[in-house]
Amino acid sequence: MPVRQPTPADKFSFGLWTVGWTGNDPFGTASRPALSPREYTEKLAELGAWGITFHDNDVFAFDADAATKERALKDVKDAADGAGLVIEMVTTNTFSHPVFKDGGLTSNDRGVRRFGLRKILQAVDVAAQMGASTFVMWGGREGSEYDGSKDVYSAHERYKEGLDTVAGYIKEQGYGLRIGLEPKPNEPRGDIFLPTAGHALALIGELEHGDIVGLNPETGHEQMANLNYTHTLGQALWHDKLFHIDLNGQRGLKYDQDLVFGHGDLMSAFFTVDLIENGFPGHPDGPRYEGPRHFDYKPSRTEGMDGVWESARANMATYIALAEKATAFRADPRVQEAVAHAGVLDLAQPTLGPGETAKSLLAEEDAFDPEVAAERDYGFVALQQLAVEHLVG
Repeated sequence: MPVRQPTPADKFSFGLWTVGWTGNDPFGTASRPALSPREYTEKLAELGAWGITFHDNDVFAFDADAATKERALKDVKDAADGAGLVIEMVTTNTFSHPVFKDGGLTSNDRGVRRFGLRKILQAVDVAAQMGASTFVMWGGREGSEYDGSKDVYSAHERYKEGLDTVAGYIKEQGYGLRIGLEPKPNEPRGDIFLPTAGHALALIGELEHGDIVGLNPETGHEQMANLNYTHTLGQALWHDKLFHIDLNGQRGLKYDQDLVFGHGDLMSAFFTVDLIENGFPGHPDGPRYEGPRHFDYKPSRTEGMDGVWESARANMATYIALAEKATAFRADPRVQEAVAHAGVLDLAQPTLGPGETAKSLLAEEDAFDPEVAAERDYGFVALQQLAVEHLVG
């Protein structure tokens, strides 16, 4: 049954590099023509998107002069404004040009690091000029293939130095931007620094300006490391560090597939949408993600331009369908009964009572019988089956 059409209230956004991917990969050349940023922008608006995002070099060439950059930026801003789209996030490309083959902020070459930091700061200016609220930083080349090639201590010192420089500049300029770090375990480097959200959160905790630095977790990047994307979002919310999200599809421990959202692990996608739309069941007034539902995917190389637009529609349609199903799932009395039986809501109750301490807990003799408790049937399987029924029914 067809789902409703997307509206701006859904806050769906797309990177220009997503629909703009021409199908080139390490084993083949482009299978589609490239359109201008304006053409992608106007078509996304027609499909029902709310916003767009871009890398600096999605809009102008790496070696473009200042006048060319300004013209290109004005064109994409005019296109977005004319189509009623928000440019909600801007990022920078410090991974494509060969100069960044050993990283931008953590290259062993100090000259490259200075050049990379300057490029990032210039992209921050672009983000502010475009009216963006988030500046994403994916360190795709920050890493190594050979353990002997990197002083890991120094690499993290330079990462910290770079991030604090960028965040400090944002504050000095009064831009109001927040930085979203995007973890990924590998590809294109053999091992990327900040491979998971936990690694990124640990680095953020060491920053002078960490208050405006958070996370931009991506579905496929977490699942490439065999991690649970929904858990990652939940922990980031708990830390108050979920600044932006990238939604796509991934099928297990492969290369970064960037499939349409829901075209990988559909059950995981269901619970991701459930968390975003419905929040934490035991904390109805707890933290919620209010930001864009941003799609960072690639239309399959097999598709022509019609297929590109169908794939963009598919991302939004899948999200809408899962949101409707997640709402029905939470409203189902059978689910509410199963949630209560499973003790999901009980987890919100503090383990220690008011005023209780470790010493008083140790001194207490209660009637708890671990043998009886071990016989408890939590009913997790029945609860999951209800999710399956809502998902496929």
